[in-house]
Amino acid sequence: MYRKITTNLGIINSYIRKIWLIMRLTTVILIAALMQVSAAGLAQKITISKKQADLRAVLKVLRTQSGYNFVYADNALSQAKPVDISVKAADFKDVLAQIFANQPLTYKIDNNVIIVQIKPSVMMQPLRKNISVSGVINDEEGNPLQGAGVRMKGGDKKAVADKNGRYSIEVPDNAILVFTYLGFDDREMRVEGRQTINVTLKPQISKLDEVLVVGYGSVRKVDLTGSVAQVNIRDMTKAPVSSIEQALAGRVAGLNVSASQGQPGEEGINIRIRGVGSITQDASPLYVIDGFATENFDLSMLNPDDVESINVLKDASGTAIYGSRGANGVIVVETKKGKVGKPNLNYSGSYGFQDVTKRVEVLSPYEFVKLEFERDSVTARTLYLPDGVTYDSYKNLEGINWQDQFFTKGVTNIHNLSLRGGNKDTRYAISGSLFETGSVVVNTGLKKQQGRITTDQNVSKKLKAGLSTNYTHTQTYGQIASSIKDGYASSALLYSVWGYRPVNARYLTGDIDLEEELFDEGVTSTTDYRFNPVQSAKNVYRNKDNNNLVANGYFNYDITNNLVFKSTGAINLNTIQLGTFYNSNTSEGSPISPRNNYGQWGSMSYSSRTTWSNENTLTYSKVNKVHSLNVLGGFSFQKESSKGNNYTAIKVPNETLGIDGLGQGTPLAVGSFGTYNTLQSYFSRVNYGYQSRYLFTATFRADGSSKFPNNKWGYFPSGAFAWKMKEESFLKGIETITEAKLRLSYGLTGNNRVGDFSALSPINVDNSTGYSFGNEVPTPAAIPTIGNPKLRWETTAQLNLGYDLALLKNRIELVVDLYRKKTDNLLLLANMSPSTGYARAYKNVGKLKNEGLEFTLNTVNINKRDFTWRSNFNISFNRNTILQLADEEERLLNSITPRWQSGYADPVLYSAAIGHSVGNFVGYIFDGIYQYDDFYQLPNGGYRLKNAVPTNGMAREVIKPGYIRYKDLNNDGVITAADQTIIGRGLPIHSGGFSNNFTYKNLSLNVFLQWSYGNDVYNANKLIFEAKAYSMLNQYAGYANRWSPANPSTTIPVVGGVPEGYYSTRELEDASYLRLKTVELAYSVPVNYLKKLGLKEVILTASAQNLLTWTNYSGMDPEVSTRNSILTPGFDYSAFPIAKTLVFGLKASL
Repeated sequence: MYRKITTNLGIINSYIRKIWLIMRLTTVILIAALMQVSAAGLAQKITISKKQADLRAVLKVLRTQSGYNFVYADNALSQAKPVDISVKAADFKDVLAQIFANQPLTYKIDNNVIIVQIKPSVMMQPLRKNISVSGVINDEEGNPLQGAGVRMKGGDKKAVADKNGRYSIEVPDNAILVFTYLGFDDREMRVEGRQTINVTLKPQISKLDEVLVVGYGSVRKVDLTGSVAQVNIRDMTKAPVSSIEQALAGRVAGLNVSASQGQPGEEGINIRIRGVGSITQDASPLYVIDGFATENFDLSMLNPDDVESINVLKDASGTAIYGSRGANGVIVVETKKGKVGKPNLNYSGSYGFQDVTKRVEVLSPYEFVKLEFERDSVTARTLYLPDGVTYDSYKNLEGINWQDQFFTKGVTNIHNLSLRGGNKDTRYAISGSLFETGSVVVNTGLKKQQGRITTDQNVSKKLKAGLSTNYTHTQTYGQIASSIKDGYASSALLYSVWGYRPVNARYLTGDIDLEEELFDEGVTSTTDYRFNPVQSAKNVYRNKDNNNLVANGYFNYDITNNLVFKSTGAINLNTIQLGTFYNSNTSEGSPISPRNNYGQWGSMSYSSRTTWSNENTLTYSKVNKVHSLNVLGGFSFQKESSKGNNYTAIKVPNETLGIDGLGQGTPLAVGSFGTYNTLQSYFSRVNYGYQSRYLFTATFRADGSSKFPNNKWGYFPSGAFAWKMKEESFLKGIETITEAKLRLSYGLTGNNRVGDFSALSPINVDNSTGYSFGNEVPTPAAIPTIGNPKLRWETTAQLNLGYDLALLKNRIELVVDLYRKKTDNLLLLANMSPSTGYARAYKNVGKLKNEGLEFTLNTVNINKRDFTWRSNFNISFNRNTILQLADEEERLLNSITPRWQSGYADPVLYSAAIGHSVGNFVGYIFDGIYQYDDFYQLPNGGYRLKNAVPTNGMAREVIKPGYIRYKDLNNDGVITAADQTIIGRGLPIHSGGFSNNFTYKNLSLNVFLQWSYGNDVYNANKLIFEAKAYSMLNQYAGYANRWSPANPSTTIPVVGGVPEGYYSTRELEDASYLRLKTVELAYSVPVNYLKKLGLKEVILTASAQNLLTWTNYSGMDPEVSTRNSILTPGFDYSAFPIAKTLVFGLKASL
């Protein structure tokens, strides 16, 4: 039983009231003592567990378990603090002491009565008066939160907000108010005598309750039925890179991102979701930027600092809503918007340096001279050993290290500035960025300027509208390192860097400065572009300006509380202008260059692309305690058009004008193009949930495309089911399991990545050829390929089984997905009957399968007050298999086109065979080096290969000891194409990433590792720089270990010992790697130091990218593919090296 004493304080002096209260309490205590029996037999063991509990509730539990009565005054307990206690079978008096330890109260045990009073020190203070507090409770968008709760901390006074978010409550003027609302974080506010307190509540950021943006809407992560992966934006933006793409690799399971090379702005980023979904067509994903779906968007046009979220839709449940464009997966990007609150000004800047991750060492002057004597001893003696000069003269000579001059330490400069804020009706975001990097190669780099403006407006209670614009200008400059001219490897940039000789006798004696010479005078071949690499690179003009504008507007109209209409319009304008000019100090424009017939020359090209779209949706939503229903229906229109022109001028008379002097030159070629495509679509989706336990999703889309004149319409359905097992009775009581969900989906998606008019037969008009007829020059026209009006979409059927598990209040989160994708109606160039006059034409034939396993694990390893450690691990396996090709073909064989070197135009390097994956390497198996035992010794001292020993493609009498040897697979004694076999794979077996975040007080450290395993790279550089017989061409340092009678066990052949046109396993290398991709160390300056400056936050950072790479690959970097396509991955020749970056930065907000 409880005895409460209430007093009418009135206006009597506070001290008199306290005396009167004590007298009344004494009276009650005496009465209670007389009425109660002795407490000797009362229970003395207490078990209780409470957290932030009201003292009244705790005393009630104690009363029940002990039998003691508690006597107190109302105003006494109103000052009590919340109670935290957890004891089992504890002594009653110990429990009392623990409960009242930090309270402004005291207690006294009198028999079976506990008297609770305010401590004397507190009683001597004037009592606080009650006041009426009112205000409005909103969310971050300014919307009122009807039903939000308000309570006094440590008391029983409560209030509820009305439909306008207004509340009113009477509390002491020193009370603490607690504001609560389902799905939002609680917020405490001290009254401090204020009578008006307006509050904004923030949504809870529980990982399972996160809202993910998907196709045409959003969904809580816990309610997902499909496979959707979310990129950790906070970690991604720690990478000091210019493009989002460069930071995505390894961040998400099932998303494979690789670069063809490292040249800024020309990296050739390849993004694949769940493997390669086509053979001859583009397999890139669809991009959705703030609701604007486009196939050709360049993610580098966005500032990473502007990105709010990136979600990757991987299965048909998420991608089928995009129909004919969803087969390769969808990447959904949402940018940052303004939020309700005070303006938030943010700045981040960093400055740092770049360097090559690795250099390939070449022969020293001494070893180079030795090599020259092996090539041509007579010429070498004249060039390198004139009177008084010996071998020993070169032993300690450093010579010219061309790599030291060619590779530079680049400087990186990054600046971001943003202003975001708003009120309940208007929200805005303004941002801008500058990125500049002078790259690791002389006269190459990138400059980017970007700006963004976003506004959202509540026009009325029912109507909302918004507009966002993003403009980006990117300038890249410098020669493309892997570019080949006229099909000769010597025209590539790194050919001269590695191959230019480091010394000759005139250099040794000081008669000539090789560094100032433009061309190696000793080279007489007309196909050898042996030009001073540093001088040529410095003088080349190659400048590309890319301008991109994206504008996106929308309006929402709430027809009813449950029915919403939305209309969006978007446009993307992109223009690219590329200018090149070669003056007399470049290898292409020099008059002494052996194959230059153009004098000083250049070219200019211009292209533009315009994409616009309009989408309209109607969404109905209804939720109650049992059912949830969301129905979406919509239609859209889209058009994309492209056009361009180009011209080339030669023999420019005034080279000092550079690109501006092309108009004075002789026109060589003029070209232009124009194309377009349109798309009309209807789509729908239904999401249904029963008891928040069983979730169903069904989508359907119909697409009509101008690309397929006789099969314009395609239909793409999908269905998905999810079972939230945690809601079942057999798991609900297991506290260890926070969430458990099983997902299953199946659906059809399409790939429309074909030419706009591939179904039609084109007509080519060539003015450069013809003959005189009737005293006139006719214009010849031809049909180069035959069209196929029956073409249709490539269609992919995908089955996905997934399981989500969260343990220990989300400290451990596991996501596992198993999938199978089967693509039919592949668009392939099929063989044609000879009677048609055409060799091949596009047909819908062929089948392809991708199947794989994805595994993601998020853990909170340590979560202490001053120290936390969080980890993310993901790994994905994909197996790609060709099931069918065109017209009973067993395999597609591919060479490197256009030709990269004379003798290698026709040799096959790649195979796409039934039962195997695309992009496998084909070649000969390296079988060591021919030894003396393989030869007959001739009377003249020469050698001839024994008849029982197979050849290597050369004539038997030409082969010598030390030459390369290949396996004769068919045992016919000669090496032919029949001895070629699959020698490697171009696609990885698995890839992934491992991220760790550590925080200690104000310090934080992020360490991100990324890897790829199981793929190979063909290191074609070895064909030139390990055994080439070209005169005066330096070689890799490893070539010093070439075969000789004293060194027979090596795998490196002698000079000229490798036949032209033969690819083998000797040059094929394992390209697996583990890379320390990103590291950031940050220090957050304590807030108390910032208050005087008016700053909210200041963070000092040091960040690094591509810091270390562990690999067995002997080239500059294993992440390379200079002739990249689906059928020809992993070819390395003269690739621009990937750089490692270190920057120091500052982030500040006010």
